[in-house]
Amino acid sequence: MSLWIPVSACYRFTNNFSDSCLLFFSLVDMLMITNFSMYPKTGMIGVSHTIRTHFKSTQFPAYTTSFDNVIPPAYTDINNVIGRRFVHKTSSGVLFERGSNAVANGQLQNLPSSSSYEAAMEKLSSLITRQRRGEKPPLPDKLKRMSMYLKILGLEEDLNRLKIIHVAGTKGKGSTCIFCEAILKECGFRTGVFTSPHLIDVRERFRIDGIDISEDKFLECFWDCWNQLEEKATEQLPMPPLFQFLTILSFKIFTSEQVDAAIIEVGLGGTEDSTNVIKEPIVCGITSLGMDHTEILGDTLGQITSHKAGIFKPKVPAFTVPQPPEAMDVILERAKELMVPLEVTEPLDCKQMKGLKLRLSGDHQFYNAALAVSLSRCWLQRTGNWEKVCQNDFQDSNLPDEFIKGLSSAHFSGRAQIVCDSSLYSDCSEITSENCGELIFYLDGAHSPESMDACAKWFSNAVKGYKNPSHMSTSEEPSENGYFLRESKDLGQFENSSRQILLFNCLDVRNPNILLPRLVNGCASSGIHFSRALFVPSLSKYTKVTSGASFIPSDLSGIDLSWQFNLQRIWEKIVHGKEMTTLLEKDFKIESKLMLPPKEFLYDNASKGCLSHNYSPSSAVIPSLPLTIKWLRDCAREHPATRLQVLVTGSLHLVGDVLKLLKR
Repeated sequence: MSLWIPVSACYRFTNNFSDSCLLFFSLVDMLMITNFSMYPKTGMIGVSHTIRTHFKSTQFPAYTTSFDNVIPPAYTDINNVIGRRFVHKTSSGVLFERGSNAVANGQLQNLPSSSSYEAAMEKLSSLITRQRRGEKPPLPDKLKRMSMYLKILGLEEDLNRLKIIHVAGTKGKGSTCIFCEAILKECGFRTGVFTSPHLIDVRERFRIDGIDISEDKFLECFWDCWNQLEEKATEQLPMPPLFQFLTILSFKIFTSEQVDAAIIEVGLGGTEDSTNVIKEPIVCGITSLGMDHTEILGDTLGQITSHKAGIFKPKVPAFTVPQPPEAMDVILERAKELMVPLEVTEPLDCKQMKGLKLRLSGDHQFYNAALAVSLSRCWLQRTGNWEKVCQNDFQDSNLPDEFIKGLSSAHFSGRAQIVCDSSLYSDCSEITSENCGELIFYLDGAHSPESMDACAKWFSNAVKGYKNPSHMSTSEEPSENGYFLRESKDLGQFENSSRQILLFNCLDVRNPNILLPRLVNGCASSGIHFSRALFVPSLSKYTKVTSGASFIPSDLSGIDLSWQFNLQRIWEKIVHGKEMTTLLEKDFKIESKLMLPPKEFLYDNASKGCLSHNYSPSSAVIPSLPLTIKWLRDCAREHPATRLQVLVTGSLHLVGDVLKLLKR
């Protein structure tokens, strides 16, 4: 709720502008107002507060007084910049902006004209290192630097006091963390989770009690960390790179929020990962291991495992899932070396769920869930809380009710997620109208060979299961990310006319010659075959951090589609068993009206024999993701008798971009 307070309301009682500001800030203290905006030329102050209070307004003339004279001495300790938003804290001062200028440490400074949150995104973007994504960054003594950053922020002791679950692995790290979060939250504990990457908004990386950190709390912790580190930055100790800063920020947020359990996902590897500054975790976990990030971690499974097991700490319990022999040998050796009590968990038995199901879909989630159960149990035991939760011996086949509730309620966007596009129903009088068509997105950020296998199995089962859509939410019940899943229409309408479409992109450090065949063969073995494949560039770039409200560019000039055409050539070879380079990419121009295939392209035999500059009988390159989504929607509307089931995979960036567009 917003409230506009004329500064003149205070001025009337003081006849002095400086005193009127002091009176206003006293009012802020009394009402515990935390967010307000100042516009001196209008004499108005905007306030966000749950209580709306009315003030009598009188005209207040414009003034030319300097800020040094305006702000009372009690409020001159200005240690942050948060755009147009005030954050009033009696211990650290007032933060404010006038026009395009802002005050930081008592000095007027220029700020971007965007909001405070977008200004924070610009700052984060400046921390992205310039080396090519996938290359090993030249950062000697990373953990030593991390310790120095923590010392500057006074977080060393706070970090040691956090009761941490530390999770590494190749696939399933994030899901395991989310399962742990849900279990411990159901057990009555305040949880904090740090995962990566984010899909739409950077705040997704920091969850408090299962919810993304609020913008206000994020900004308060962000600017506190940023200003202190920037002030102490030197040539020998520059500002930390992006992931290091976000890791530090997670420790700050979890300390400020006084979480009982902090669940930290390793970013990359383990031994040299920024999160490995954690010295005394409560328990460690390693999820399924495979070949990934070989350019950094090594080209053998043993080398990769050595990095992952680097999070083990002397005598701190650890858990893992069944691993390939080469990986398990390394884990056992490291555990023995550090005297780590190690346990290998078996996949969760469905019978233990007492009739409920895991909210996260896919058979691989039974391994992640079992690991989370062991990690949560150990955390409860080592923090002295086990007896409060479970009175029975944990060795029996029954899980505590709190564990079951947690496992059945855990949610994690972009991982085996199904979203029905509700925009098709906007022009329909009823959701069940036969003129709407049906467009369903199956989103999974798989980007490694092993995760692609799991994705293929999940998608195949989900497509088959949609013939009995009882597992889908109704239009009255929002899914975990706020999008609505619709009840299926009359099943007979789509019985023989569902089309499976692949929407794909991957980073150029991945190997599509491995990923695409694994996906195609995995689906084919279950009887699912893609009618068409669409290859598009992602909106998200590794050169910039954006928010959910960030501007989506529509200018297509200068876009390089060579990678997408390479993906298309690989796809065509898989489908046809030979190269199909005729016309593809040759003389393709984005300005051409033919850059979008005809809508008939998606349907049976309609495009038989066609071959254009960017599409063939079975695939197409489209230069823009927003154009692709709009085109799919138009196709669904014009062919309402055919259900379009679109698998979005290959990159979490692509999945996040699709979710962002569907949300809008």
